[in-house]
Amino acid sequence: MPDDETQTPTLNREAIARTPHDSRAGALPGAAEGPSPWLLRLIAVGLVLAALNLRPAITSLGALLEEVREGLHMSGSVAGVLTSVPPLCFAVFGVMAPRLARRFGAGAVVCAGMAAIAVGLVVRPYIGSTAGFLAASALALMGIAVSNILMPVIVKRWFPDRVGTMTGLYSMALALGTALAAALTVPVTGALGGSWQTGLVVWAVLAAVAVLPWIVLVRDRTPAPGQPAPVAANATEAPALKITRSRTAWGLAWFFGLQATAAYITMGWMPQIFRDAGVSAGTAGLLLAVTMAMGVPLAFVIPRVASRLKNQGPIVVVLGLCGLIGYSGLYLAPAAGAWVWALLLGVANCAFPLALTMIGMRARSGAGVVRLSAFAQSTGYLLSIPGPLLVGVLYQHSGGWGLPIALMAGLMIPQMVAGILAGRDRTIEDEC
Repeated sequence: MPDDETQTPTLNREAIARTPHDSRAGALPGAAEGPSPWLLRLIAVGLVLAALNLRPAITSLGALLEEVREGLHMSGSVAGVLTSVPPLCFAVFGVMAPRLARRFGAGAVVCAGMAAIAVGLVVRPYIGSTAGFLAASALALMGIAVSNILMPVIVKRWFPDRVGTMTGLYSMALALGTALAAALTVPVTGALGGSWQTGLVVWAVLAAVAVLPWIVLVRDRTPAPGQPAPVAANATEAPALKITRSRTAWGLAWFFGLQATAAYITMGWMPQIFRDAGVSAGTAGLLLAVTMAMGVPLAFVIPRVASRLKNQGPIVVVLGLCGLIGYSGLYLAPAAGAWVWALLLGVANCAFPLALTMIGMRARSGAGVVRLSAFAQSTGYLLSIPGPLLVGVLYQHSGGWGLPIALMAGLMIPQMVAGILAGRDRTIEDEC
């Protein structure tokens, strides 16, 4: 799931574009000229390494969820709470990123975010209790949340003439990290002795490596782009409740929230569904990797197609139908057609880049895009929290996957309705 969710490329997009470019903006404090080529290469490496770490904390856990549950004596309901933690952390901690970047500098915050991921991944397998495991997971997810928000800011600041190329680079790295953690966690666990603790903690090494390039930027506290006083003030001082009058804004919020619900249910529970159907743990991890890897090419294709259409409703329907067919397959023949269902659900999960594209198209002004993005994503992540938890409760009390899969399929209907509403050719300014 390039997580994840690429997490807020529409936020402040037009505001950032309006920021005057200073030829010295890429230089560290005290530098008389622009950044040297080696520094830009180092930052590019840092972006790739950071993006690789934005989802393994989630997908590696999904691959070993059964072992973690048994090891910590965790009920299905508590496991559902665990799969609901990512969207909660993204909603709560993500809003802190702009303020932290203004105070400490975007590079320093990303450096701290990578360190938080590393520490959280090291601590959580060995803390010995469910509460401690949840707390350590939240620490890692906090690092993911703030880093996720600041990736586009870093790109715009250091690569103002190559925004598209660098955004594509870190988006592909994010999807690659998601897929690799899903595919490799189980075989790596076996190769290292079979302990689920070892299988989870190994991903902390990648996060620790990602800290190193960002140390160079720890002292760089130049204000982050996208936060110039006039635009930020306008966006903040506009009436906060006005956007709630827009049906389009609410449609986007629900569409974003429901697609996030599907994504986190998939990352948290899909390997377990296949394993309970008789699929081996390693194959179940590969199936999740296939689902996540579908986001690599489609994250580029879908926004381009959507931006050329006045109404994005048809794309919403196609993605929703792929989800319905995939969930129906999981219900009727989870093992027999496993690879087909994984592919279809991977296509359905690409509603995320479509949601981001529609956010950019549903407002006329830069301030409108900022407000719509913040409203749709923060509200959407909050709406997505109960889904994975409810799946765990249903699985616990029904003793099987029939009801949870029916819930997943059922949620595709309101997702399509909300997406059709959000995809209409109008802007929030027309409705507020």
